[in-house]
Amino acid sequence: MKQIIVFILLGFSLNSNAQELFVMTEPASNMPAGAIGIRAMNSFMYEKDGTLNYHIMPEIMWGLSAKWMFHLQGFLSNRATSGLKTEGGSVYAKYRIFSRDDLHTHFRVAAYGRYSLNNADIHQEELETMGHNTGYEAGLVATKLVNKVAISSTISFEKVFDNFNGNKFPLSQSNNATNYTLSLGKLMYPKKYFSLKQTNINLMCEFLGQTLNRNGKSYLDIVPSLQFIILSQARIDLAFRKELYSSMYRTAPNGFMIKLEYTFFNVTK
Repeated sequence: MKQIIVFILLGFSLNSNAQELFVMTEPASNMPAGAIGIRAMNSFMYEKDGTLNYHIMPEIMWGLSAKWMFHLQGFLSNRATSGLKTEGGSVYAKYRIFSRDDLHTHFRVAAYGRYSLNNADIHQEELETMGHNTGYEAGLVATKLVNKVAISSTISFEKVFDNFNGNKFPLSQSNNATNYTLSLGKLMYPKKYFSLKQTNINLMCEFLGQTLNRNGKSYLDIVPSLQFIILSQARIDLAFRKELYSSMYRTAPNGFMIKLEYTFFNVTK
């Protein structure tokens, strides 16, 4: 794993103006104050028996100020039914606690939290309040931008409870975990900016990990992705999530993701 991370870091030369809009994680930076964004994360995940599950997570985001940002998200999937079923939703908030800006570089740190409600059956040891479990997550994220390269990392504590509709959390499993991520991104195109109408193309790679605090079981995934930002407002992300290793039971760790997003600026100013 160390060799993979070093290889990716060496492959990124530090030139000019990177994006820091990752597919799987939020950076420490916020969307512009007064902006409202709409987003849809579409996940096509493979069960161990080869069954393909579809999850869609519609989301609305609001930049309240330079320091505060809020998200409201819904969870729907066809995992337990022949059609889409609403399984729950979450509220997310992020507060930027530190910012240092220099020429062609900045460093930011933010605290964030999420609270989720879910009515799905509990079917794995992995904890995931974004789509599977009722519970909360609280953590810190730090993001460094240097010219064309953005590096971001998070650490968080996650605790889950019983899901609704009588879906009790198993007493034999760990109900809390430590999550950790490393996200790397580089602006590949354009080489030089001439207009805001130019499409930006970003290449990214993210590592997502979790350790169950009660029994020490863990996993680590890799998520390479390609991102297109169109007219500085529309965004299309194409990603593939692959399990590198796991000592816990997970029903569908591998699959493809398509994220669509659009931002409306100066809506609430």
